[in-house]
Amino acid sequence: MRRLLLLLPAVAIVAGCAPKRASSVEFVTRPGAPGPFSEAVRVDNLVFLSGVLGTDSTGKLVPGGIGPETRQALENVKAALQRQGLGMDRVVKCTVMLADIGEWAAMNEVYRTYFPGAKPARSAFGTTGLALGGRLELECFAAAR
Repeated sequence: MRRLLLLLPAVAIVAGCAPKRASSVEFVTRPGAPGPFSEAVRVDNLVFLSGVLGTDSTGKLVPGGIGPETRQALENVKAALQRQGLGMDRVVKCTVMLADIGEWAAMNEVYRTYFPGAKPARSAFGTTGLALGGRLELECFAAAR
């Protein structure tokens, strides 16, 4: 037992001396984008997208409710990923925030069409309100190559 206690400090010193690789962090903004946040943050091979609403190019919510807003939000995610050189097949996790959890099934009808192959991990929950009075906000993480 005494020998083990004498070795523990040496093991701790050697383990602490292992070289550590610094993470690469890139904050990606889009000119003209609303709000005080980055469109995406890239950390090594992970891309974290900020929450996305179902807004058109003018920044207004598309009309028609949860279906059209879901489609537009996913198109906005797709466009943000394309600006990073990625596709929807690289999405590994999504979080869906719904103004009304009762619209989960209608959102899912549209959502599933954007992930026909492997499905990313996902969480969905109801909220008490979203920006611009939106029906959903979508946040996604993707893995770069």
